[in-house]
Amino acid sequence: MSRIDLVTVEDDALAERHERADAAANRALILRTAERLFAERGVANVCMAEIAEAAGVGKGTLYRRFASKAELCLSLMDRQLGEFQAQSLARFRRQTAAGVAYLTQLADFLEALVGFTDVHSPLLSEVERGGLLRTEQPLNLPHFWQFMTVSALLRSAARRGELVADLDLDYVGEALLAPLQIDIFRYQRDARGYTIERIGDGLRRLVALLAT
Repeated sequence: MSRIDLVTVEDDALAERHERADAAANRALILRTAERLFAERGVANVCMAEIAEAAGVGKGTLYRRFASKAELCLSLMDRQLGEFQAQSLARFRRQTAAGVAYLTQLADFLEALVGFTDVHSPLLSEVERGGLLRTEQPLNLPHFWQFMTVSALLRSAARRGELVADLDLDYVGEALLAPLQIDIFRYQRDARGYTIERIGDGLRRLVALLAT
């Protein structure tokens, strides 16, 4: 039976941990650099080569972490989306405990989502251009969580008898979120000149039409 060289095993494990730490540090550095450049010059005006140069990493290192600018932008939204989700869930718990109607909760959520979409529209537009919002595996994408939240609120409203009868709840959920798809949202904001207040109020009124 051959002897296992424990020193070699420990050295390999140490090297692997060091490599993982370096990879995590490079990823964080790239994201911080991209966030700074985007804030200074706008998302559309910064390319991947400029991010690599400003971060002091090679293009190969950058593309090993993020295959495209769209993927980098989606990663930048992780923290903000997590915070928005946590705030939304906390609000739902408070409102449900206070007996607030589920349709009111839905209207409040959509109005908050209008503000979130507006703030992050440059990143979302880049993600859309990169085709990441049209993936067949959307579990980690913003729209999937939004749809599941809207769907849950609609079903809760239906169980409580707040909705008119015989609604196709899946379709209604998608229809309510359609104005918040980033291409449609940007058209409303840029071409039509709608304010976020107008969009939010419009969605709130649409939700009110669902009530019995």
